Amino acid sequence: MRLRIVGPGRAGRSLAAALEGRGWSVVDLLGRGDDVTDAAAGVDLVVIATPDAAIAPVARAIEPRPDTVVAHLAGSLGLEVLAPHPRRAAVHPLMALPDPETGARRLRSGGWFAVAGDPVAGRIVDALGGRAFTIADDDRALYHAAAVVASNHLVALLGQAERLGRRAGVPLEALVALARGSLDDVDALGPARALTGPAARGDEETIARHRAAVGAGELAAYDALAAEARRLAADRRRGSAHEEDTGA
Repeated sequence: MRLRIVGPGRAGRSLAAALEGRGWSVVDLLGRGDDVTDAAAGVDLVVIATPDAAIAPVARAIEPRPDTVVAHLAGSLGLEVLAPHPRRAAVHPLMALPDPETGARRLRSGGWFAVAGDPVAGRIVDALGGRAFTIADDDRALYHAAAVVASNHLVALLGQAERLGRRAGVPLEALVALARGSLDDVDALGPARALTGPAARGDEETIARHRAAVGAGELAAYDALAAEARRLAADRRRGSAHEEDTGA
C-alpha cells in the first residue's frame, strides 16, 4: 500500500512510522502551506491527520480519485466530513499518541481501533496487529465521549489525586500504583465488582470527613465522583439481587 499523510503532527508522524515499520510505503507528509490538490494522485490511501476542524476543508481541497481511499483519524467525526470523495474511511486509534516514537510503538502494540467505511480501514488495523471495532456515524460523538472519560478525564482525576496527596505528603508514584491496581481489577472484574472504598460499603461518615478535608476548590470534583461511586455500588447491589433471584 502506498499512502500519503496530510498533517505531519504527532498522530500523522506516529502513523507514518508505524506503517513504514510494517512494509507500507509512505510517499510524503504534507503540512500547512503545502498544495494538497493532487494528494490523492499515485497513492492507494490518503490519511488526513489534521486537527478535527480542518478535516472537511482539507478533504474538499483534495481532487477526488475513483480508486483512492481518503481517511481521517478523528474519533468524534463521521464519514460525511470526507465529501466529495467516493471511497472514505475512518480509523481512530483508541490510545494516546504523545510523540511520534511512543505513538508508533503503541500503534503496533495490539491496541484497539474504531473503524468505519471502506475496508481499507481494517487493512490498516491488520497491518498494525491491532483489534478493530466498528462505530456508526451517529454514534461517533458518544463513542468519543467514552474515550475521553476513560483517558483524558482519568488523567485529570489523577491530577486531583496528586494535589490532595501532595498536601498530605503522599508521593504521586504511590497513587499511580494504586490507580494501576484498580485498572487491573476493572479489567478482570468489571467496574461494579472492582469498586471498593466508602461509597461501595455505604460509609457516609467517611465521605463526610473527606468533604471537610479536601477544601472548597476540590469539592465539586470529589462530590461528582462520589455520586458516581454510589451509582456504581447501587448497580452492583441490583446485580447481586438479580443473581440471587435467578439462582445464578
